[in-house]
Amino acid sequence: MSVSYSTDPEWASIQPIQLDEGSESGALPLATIAYPPEYLEATSYLRAVMAANEMSERALKLTEDIISMNPAHYTVWIYRAKILFALEKDLNEELEWLNRVSFKYLKNYQIWQHRQVLMSSTIHFPTPPPKEFDFLMKMFAQDSKNYHVWTYRHWLVRHFKLWDAPREIQDVESLLTSDVRNNSAWNHRFMLRFGPRGDDEPDAGVPNSNGPPSEKGKLAIVDEDLVDAELEYAKSKIICAPENRSPWSYARGVLRVSGRLLSEWREFAQKLVTEKVENDQLVDVEVKSSHALEWLADVYAEEGDHSSTAAVRMLTLLKEKYDPIRKNYWDYRIRTITTSVASNPEAVASA
Repeated sequence: MSVSYSTDPEWASIQPIQLDEGSESGALPLATIAYPPEYLEATSYLRAVMAANEMSERALKLTEDIISMNPAHYTVWIYRAKILFALEKDLNEELEWLNRVSFKYLKNYQIWQHRQVLMSSTIHFPTPPPKEFDFLMKMFAQDSKNYHVWTYRHWLVRHFKLWDAPREIQDVESLLTSDVRNNSAWNHRFMLRFGPRGDDEPDAGVPNSNGPPSEKGKLAIVDEDLVDAELEYAKSKIICAPENRSPWSYARGVLRVSGRLLSEWREFAQKLVTEKVENDQLVDVEVKSSHALEWLADVYAEEGDHSSTAAVRMLTLLKEKYDPIRKNYWDYRIRTITTSVASNPEAVASA
């Protein structure tokens, strides 16, 4: 703000409304916020134009001024959007301005809420703007795990029905190539491949929340070829970084929604956990991935009591050597298995 509002002829007709922190009621605040004088003045004029519900160019400029001083002022963002639509402004120009603000304030939530409000106008944006995805990738170049940007992109996919858009999976794969540990990108990939698509998408897989426990979480329609491809993709990323939890978690999700068992990956997990046996005795274990250990423990637990010893062996390795920081959790898992075996001695005897 180069000129004071109180001395600007454009604002001479406005009587500013000063901030009242309780002095008029006689109850003085214990601690007041030390706002800069220019901010106090600008917001006093904001209160006045909002009270009058003024939709004008000067009010729009006022919101820009206040946002430059405090981009987290959510009320001014709401008022700005209201003015834009009332004046029928070019929202593409607003996006260009918003892009510049976004790069300046990377962690600001209100910026992305405002963008979503603009993009929700089907009159202005029946389809996404051509430059939208290039802009998002530039934002990810600044911070590839920016929560607000990912939340907005999830919304964008749902709003414009972009689950199968080539650009979506292309950008995700680019981000995972740059950083295979980008859990946000893995999450977005899962949403694209297996996320609910709404009632107007009859061919989309929707996780089942009813029926027997074995069916809960399973997709109503399973594309087996897609499942196979995604599992192979996860394997390729695990080979690059075996200790990266993200692709292991992704694979678990893929198997769950497709109704498949963890044992399908037994052979793959065993390649990362080599047991050395001499004279029928286990003498050493070479572990390339603690997640493979956990996977095998779950596989053995899935198989029931006859594999409980192997499951406990995997969990003990995690507890004592490969993930001791979660010792209490692994102890709990071991107790769960041993308690189950103790309560079912017939199964152990028959095994």
